[in-house]
Amino acid sequence: MKTLYFIRIGGTAMGGVAAACQRLGYRVIGSEAQLYEPMKSYLAENGVQVIPQFDPENLRTAKPDEVVVGNAVSRGNAELEEALDLNLPQVSLPELVGRSLIADNTSVVVAGTHGKTTTTAMVAWMLESAGLNPGFLIGGVPANFDVSCRPASPAPGIRGVFVVEGDEYDSAYFDKRSKILHYRPTIAVLNNAEFDHSDIFDSLDDILKSFRLYLRLVPRKGLILVNGDDLNIQRILANLNLENVPIQTFGTGEQNDWVISNIESTDQGGSYDLAFRGEPKGRVTMDPTGEINARNMTVACAVATQLGIPFDAILQGAKSYRHPKRRMEVIGTWKGATVIDDFGHHPTAIKETLKAISDKYPGRRILAAFEPRSNTTTRNVFQKELAECFNVAAGVAIGSLDRPERYDDTQRLDLDRLKSDLESLGKLAYVLPLSRAGKEGWGADLETVLAEWVQENDVLVLFSNGDFGGLRARLKS
Repeated sequence: MKTLYFIRIGGTAMGGVAAACQRLGYRVIGSEAQLYEPMKSYLAENGVQVIPQFDPENLRTAKPDEVVVGNAVSRGNAELEEALDLNLPQVSLPELVGRSLIADNTSVVVAGTHGKTTTTAMVAWMLESAGLNPGFLIGGVPANFDVSCRPASPAPGIRGVFVVEGDEYDSAYFDKRSKILHYRPTIAVLNNAEFDHSDIFDSLDDILKSFRLYLRLVPRKGLILVNGDDLNIQRILANLNLENVPIQTFGTGEQNDWVISNIESTDQGGSYDLAFRGEPKGRVTMDPTGEINARNMTVACAVATQLGIPFDAILQGAKSYRHPKRRMEVIGTWKGATVIDDFGHHPTAIKETLKAISDKYPGRRILAAFEPRSNTTTRNVFQKELAECFNVAAGVAIGSLDRPERYDDTQRLDLDRLKSDLESLGKLAYVLPLSRAGKEGWGADLETVLAEWVQENDVLVLFSNGDFGGLRARLKS
């Protein structure tokens, strides 16, 4: 039995893949200094041994055949240094996924700057509801499944399908290629392409190059499925130089293969008409709302069609889909306002999500709170865009700037300017002072401000890929 040792096993992707490998028959051991629920119980239930500290002795005792290194692990980690001293084979998590979980299955890879988790969950559920028993790796907590990662379980004699959320971020400290380049795409989805991850990409052109290399991996019998309304994707296609690989586009523009029209949103859900190359396919009804989710669901419809699923079954799959946690998730009511939690941290994702929420709750005032935590939003790369993306919000409260000491004044997001720009647009605006950044319980500062703003029947949207200084827990009911 082959032994895998996961350094820093507690992340959603690392832990999910570790448990999936255990079910495949590997002996899996991992380490994590602070392992939280629900991952702690999840790994225990799957028989994965977790050691609660990083200790070189762990590797000498486990004697692993291979050490799995996530991209959150860097030189200086005691176990990584020991693995190097012992000359143990190392593998990045994306390479392991490609080799052990995707393997010879049909690989559906969902890539793009934003919307990956939602779209991957939609595709996986669409295939599950049609009886294909797909494997998947979803970078969040899907509502339709009780796990975020599992191996494919095809019927005997039938090729399996594995659906993977394809991140363009780097793979490991020793492998700076984008993760998507490890995933062997049979069907390659590209939902959008914008600048992000300024810590590893120098420019938009760098990101477009990575996406272009990803699409070039698709075989002749596969499919490239892209957002035909996205100008940056059009740039990618113009220089792709692939003559034998089928390409389908989707979007609201009439030039697309899959055309989305007549989008409607209510507090009960969303719906839209879908046509393929001029042929009406039906009206898609789903729980999430807005154009952004119509695009995401259209990806799931197109993938399912490519894999031979009848469209009546596709429409049923769309109806029974439920959003992952922290994707436009209603988490309670606070002072008479509906509180929504969302993972959005890129300006475009914030803008599109707020538009979808505005469509769902017409006539209601919207307030937003945003925690700048990503390596890009903590810099001034999106200084102008962060002021403009909250266009439908009446008020915006900005939380703690994550680790502001990393940047000097010429690089750091200018909070005072952001506040001034928001106020010039006629909005209520508050920014947490830099002196409070990272201090324990800083979310209480925002709670005080929001308590002064919130009125009965408002909609309050929290945008964060963290815990918002405790604010989420304070407002959740």
